Amino acid sequence: MNSPNQPLPAFDEVLLCTPQTTAEQVRLFLRRCLSPCSRDGKIYTMLYADELSYDVSCRAEELFQHLQHYNSTYRLVILCNCEREHSYIPSVFSQYKVHMIPQRPLAEIQQYLQHHYRVAQPSSSAASVFKDNMCVGIVSSKRAGVGK
Repeated sequence: MNSPNQPLPAFDEVLLCTPQTTAEQVRLFLRRCLSPCSRDGKIYTMLYADELSYDVSCRAEELFQHLQHYNSTYRLVILCNCEREHSYIPSVFSQYKVHMIPQRPLAEIQQYLQHHYRVAQPSSSAASVFKDNMCVGIVSSKRAGVGK
């Protein structure tokens, strides 16, 4: 986010973890990140890695330990919920833990995201539903189950 023209992460750079994430999905992601030929400057990110099941977490750690010996220049960020810091992945990687606070003002972050998510040519697309021709939007409610 150092420049408004810097692109958002590509689909292959991010793994959104859930309790249903499989060991195979994590394996493919880590191989992409840690393979010796991945010197393309990408920053790989595992989101909510604390949500992985114990079995998948153990297998991910084993693979990480094995693959990191082949590539010492990888760029991997693992984001976890601070309330689940005692789950497997945060515990294993605790020596690398960094508490992060956004360094940019909220308005600047919002501007950056608006720049990348605005549809240039408004057409009869779903973007016409969201404010200012954005191709994404957040719909929320304080009441559960009201048709979101």
